[in-house]
Order: sequence, then structure tokens, then C-alpha cells
Amino acid sequence: MIKLYKGGVYLIDGSRIVAEEKASKIKALTGKAVLKEEARKGTIAYSILMSHNISESPDHLKIKFDAMASHDITFVGIIQTARASGIEKFPVPYVLTNCHNSLCAVGGTINEDDHVFGLSAAKKYGGIFVPPHLAVIHQYIREKMAGCGKMILGSDSHTRYGALGTMAVGEGGGEIVKQLLCDTYDIAYPDIIGVYLEGKPSPAVGPHDIAVAIIGAVFKNGYVKNKVMEFVGPGVASMNTDYRNSVDVMTTETTCLSSIWRTDKDTKAYLTMHGRGNDYKELNPASVAYYDGMIYVDLSKIKPMIAMPMHPSNAFTIDEVNADTADILHDVEEKIKERLNTESVHFSLADKIKNGRLLVQQGVIAGCAGGNYTNIMAAAHVLKHVGLTNDVFTLDIYPSSQPVYLDLLRKGTAVDLISAGAVMKTAFCGPCFGAGDTPANNAFSIRHTTRNFPNREGSKPGAGQFSAVALMDARSIAATAANDGVLTSAEGYMDDYIEPGYEYDDSPYANRIYYGFNKADAEAALIYGPNIKDWPEQEELADSILVRVCSKILDPVTTTDELIPSGETSSYRSNPLGLAEFTLSRRDPDYVGRAKVVRSWEAARKEGVIAEELNLVYDALEDIIGPVDRNAVEVGSMIYCIKPGDGSAREQAASCQRVLGGLANICKEYATKRYRSNVINWGMLPFQMKKDANFEVGDYIYVPHIRNILEGRTDDITAYVVSGKFVSEIKLYITELTPEERRIIQAGCLINFNRNR
Repeated sequence: MIKLYKGGVYLIDGSRIVAEEKASKIKALTGKAVLKEEARKGTIAYSILMSHNISESPDHLKIKFDAMASHDITFVGIIQTARASGIEKFPVPYVLTNCHNSLCAVGGTINEDDHVFGLSAAKKYGGIFVPPHLAVIHQYIREKMAGCGKMILGSDSHTRYGALGTMAVGEGGGEIVKQLLCDTYDIAYPDIIGVYLEGKPSPAVGPHDIAVAIIGAVFKNGYVKNKVMEFVGPGVASMNTDYRNSVDVMTTETTCLSSIWRTDKDTKAYLTMHGRGNDYKELNPASVAYYDGMIYVDLSKIKPMIAMPMHPSNAFTIDEVNADTADILHDVEEKIKERLNTESVHFSLADKIKNGRLLVQQGVIAGCAGGNYTNIMAAAHVLKHVGLTNDVFTLDIYPSSQPVYLDLLRKGTAVDLISAGAVMKTAFCGPCFGAGDTPANNAFSIRHTTRNFPNREGSKPGAGQFSAVALMDARSIAATAANDGVLTSAEGYMDDYIEPGYEYDDSPYANRIYYGFNKADAEAALIYGPNIKDWPEQEELADSILVRVCSKILDPVTTTDELIPSGETSSYRSNPLGLAEFTLSRRDPDYVGRAKVVRSWEAARKEGVIAEELNLVYDALEDIIGPVDRNAVEVGSMIYCIKPGDGSAREQAASCQRVLGGLANICKEYATKRYRSNVINWGMLPFQMKKDANFEVGDYIYVPHIRNILEGRTDDITAYVVSGKFVSEIKLYITELTPEERRIIQAGCLINFNRNR
């Protein structure tokens, strides 16, 4: 079904894979010898990256993007950062969508205040404003912005438009700000991993099945981490573009940097239908292309899949779960208990087994992954002559845009789904991050959405609540709905199905969207609600630092949702200090209090007063290393995780630590580039260490002369752990930093760096 090649490969004429160790065969196949470095230039990704790179080096890229996008839990902070940095107008098309805090259901006026602020910013700086409920961010970009050979940057981790020939990258707000200030996105040239698709998926297999199967094969081993996935091979043509989009958006869950697909006549038809036929061009690898790895996928052998809690990589076939229900559910339940690590939460999967089968309480089809036309139409086919029962199981469906919804209405599909007992809702990302359709306590939800991380569905373990989510394709969700919530594969439900052609109507956009690019009005006022606050001032990095360990998390991976919860906290994304109160609240509730104490010590130090506890730390240090200039040492908090940052691109996972006085993260490795970039852009030191952490919460770590260290090598940094009266030496390191990143950390944050310029 899926095979991972151990080394590099050559792709010949887009249809033959030759492992690198057999490269001698290439001359016989092509009639000429091929140099590896030349073959590297044969990928689709290479040509797109180079066309957007303004540096003189092909190895260290400085990328300028064609367009950008943000939604309403990120764009306020981004614009506030850009404003503090001196922005005058948006230099490229910048889309502000309102698909996360769309409901305006909690927090009084503050969600709609953010939307009003966004429209005022679009008018002042020349942006494109998409009002609530019209489209989820990624569907709008697919319909209106993406095109072959482009690059688009978004402040959402699922920024992926590879199936439309666009290399798209999801990053934290700091990287958006850099582009708004006409700076660049600086990265080393990434490895390119081919994804060779062969065969054709069965009618019962949808895009989520393919995505979950791939994620299950590559996530845990890091096969594509921070790399580009390039989809090639004859199997691409077996899927229409809307279907490909639903596979592509899930590449984020592999931890890859970006994605790109070969394009064809179906890509052209999609772009032409959406009024952008001129944005099409054929993209294919060269006759000989070298890839740093290859994922071979036989689409015909993919089965309907389920990603069990609590990660999209926890992949099984539905048949496997149905054949071994009790044992698989027991293992999942035990892992959930281990991850939650609390006695206050009761969650059981065993009590959901009825007559040997798993009984599900909720189904959701939504967002940039599930809400596409192709998925909803397939679900409707399954349910056309079957109604839901009046029992526990519910089904909610969110079309990804109003144009999609409009066609579902005109075709009668929405009528069929509503008649069957499904509830049709508007374009909204809430079910993906915990702000919509939160299940009941101890319930189990199956969703064609992007993530099933802990608490991603909106429950609060700290309050004794927990529900769990599994990811499934819309087709099998509908089959499960047709069987009263009993977990069911779509096999046998889709064999006679032929998808009716989609008819796009732009009128919902034409009548409601504000198109302000190249129409900036410097005299226009930004409209602030009472919850919209400026970023607090941050100080520049001192010569040396003393950090107190305020949290130590030993989970294999720590997600951004655990660092700063999603869901109801989203209402405070425009209020840095208000949001910071929720930092680590679902993973380490005492963290905020600890960090605030340390922040108060630093405030006192700047007034010339050293806290008594800190004097005891310095006394212990001086017994070992000699005199320390106590008034010159910056004091802050620190968190340790083994592997932090999987998941969302949201910069608040780092900024909340910073506004509470955070100075550093220490870890074994960073789960994603985007989280590490957020740490840097907020002026914190992205330390790593090879050995296990020999310190505990409440201990201190002294890093002398760190400001000067940032001027040179950072691969061997001596630091000292102070635990009571005991002092021990540890070794830290920081992986490669660009010159700009070094200056940002020294300045204290990106805002300070920009002001200094």
C-alpha cells in the first residue's frame, strides 16, 4: 500500500523510480549520464522556490511570497505587530478571513470587534476582507488566489494549496509581518520528498483515507519533517482537483514544510471554472528528477481509514478496528489516560462497545478538509435514502464556502441531507479547533476535519471533562450515520456513485467581500474594540540570563494546543495579557502563577532590587564559577518539553510565554520549524540539549554571556543548573540561526528588531 524508500531516488519521465544506489541504470534508460546536482533541479519544487528566491545562494533561500492570508484569531495580533514596526500599506494581496471566531457567541462584543478591526485595517492598508460565514480561509484561497507556480504564506498551519500548483507555507504571525515589511522568509533549501501515486482509489475511499494512511506511515519516523512533499505519478489523474485539495491540506499533519502536485487538465478546468484560467500552467518534474526520498502509494490498495485519538497518525483501517474492537479500544483508552495524567477525568471506550462494535455519538464533516463539495456530495449519496435515528448520534455538516453551499442548495443536496436528519451549517473552522460541536463528556466523535489532538474538540480535562475525536472520511462517516452510529466503512455504499459536476457561482463573494489591494487609505482609522490591546513592551537580551524552570513536560510530543489551548481562548487572541492567563492551562495549570512570580523578580531587578531567593541562587553559583554581576543578569522563566510545537502555526504558543516573562525553551527537538520560528520571533532562546533534563520545576539555569555567544557558534553552550545549594554544568545548543534571527533574539523580539532598524 505505502512504501518508504530509504535513500534518495531518481524519477525518470515521471513514471519510473530508480533508487540512488542503482543510478548507473539511468544512462541506459535515458541515453545520457545525469549528474545528481543537475537532477535536483528537475523537481517542480526547485523551479518554484528559485523563482521566488531573491538571495544569490541556491542553498540559503530568501523567499518573497505572491500573496498571504490570515484569519480572525491571528490577523489582529499580526497587524498590531506590523503597525508597531512602521507598516504603511500591504505590499502584496493579503486576505483577512473571519472563519474561526465567526460565531460571536462568547466574550460579549469582542469577536465582532475583531472583525470590524479587520475591515478597518483592510481599508487603511489595502487588504482583502472576507466577512464571517462566507468561506473558511483555505477554501477562499483555493477559489480566488491560488495558481500554478505561485507561493502563498498563511498564518494557519494548514496553509496548503499544492494541488493547485501553489507552494504554500503555514507560519506564525512573525513571518507574515516580515513579508508585510518587505523582508524575506529565510530558510535553508529543503529536502524534496516525492510522493508517487499509482492506481486509483476505490469508490468507497475518500481523500481523508489516503491522507490518514500517508500520515500514519511518515509522522512518527519524521520522514518528511520540514521537507517538501511533491506529488507525482499517474495516480494523480485518478482524482479530481477538489478531491486532491482534501488530501493536500492534510500534509500539514506529516510536519512537512510545504507541498506541490503535478498539474493537468483537471487543474486547468478547476482554475478556469473559478475565473482564473490564466493562472494555469502545466507543472511536471523534468525527464530526470532527483528526490531526497520517495513515498510510493498504491491508491488501489488504500482502505477506508480511521485515525484514533489523539493524533492523525494513529491510523488503522476501519476493518481492523471492527475485527479487533476491544483490544484496539483498550490500547487507545490506556494511552489517553497516560496522556491526561489526572484522576479527575473519566473516559471510557469500553462502554461504547455494543454487540462487539464501536458505537459513536457524533459525526462532523467540516472545514478545509471535509467541507469540500466532493466530500459532501459523496456523504449525501450514502444518506439519500437513509435517515438518522432519533437517538444519540448526530451529524453536522459545514460546507467550506458559500459558493459550495449555493451549489448544494441548487442541486437539492442540502435538502436531501437535511431531510435525512443532518444539520447544515455555514463555513466555520470551529470543529477543527474546539469552538463548535463540542461533544458531551465521555462521548466519541468521528470527524472529517484536520486534527484530533487532546482537547481539540473543546473539552476541558481540568474541569473533569473529556471527549475524544477520531478522524474519518465523509463517506465512512455517512455510512456510520446510516447504521445508527455503529462504526461502519463506506465499502458497499459508493459503488454506483458518479459525482455530479460542480457549478461555481461567485456572487456571494462579489456582493460581500471588500477588495482593497492597491487601494490603501493612509487616512483611514483603525477601529479598536476594548479587548484589542497593544503588545507589551519587551526588553532586549542582557549579556547573561538566569531562567527558572516553570514547567517540565515529558510527553513524547507537546502540541501548540497544550501550550496555549484553542477553543474558547480564541476570543482573547487580540489581548496578549488576557490570553496569556490560559498558557499551559490544560497541561500544567500552575505554570502561569510560577511565571508571574519570576516576571515580578525581573521587574524588581530593573529597579535595582534583587529578590532574596535569587541572591541564594547567585551565592550557590559564585561558590562554583566566581563573581556574578547580579544586576546585569536578566531573569525570566523557561519551559522544558521533549518535542514541543506540533500542530498549529499560532504564534501565541510562544508569545504568551514571552509576555509572562519567558526567556527560553529547552527541548530535545522542535516538532516543527514554525514553532521554533515563533520562539525566535518573540525573542526567546530556542535551546536544545542532547541529554535528558537533569533539572526540575523550581530549579534555575544560568547561561553566562549568551548575548555574545549569539555572535558566533551556538553548537556548544555551557550553562549551570542550580537546584538548592547544588550546582551542575549542562550543555545546550542552538541549531543554525540566520543573521536576522540572531539580531531578533538580541533585540528582545521582532517588534524591537524592526524598530531598531
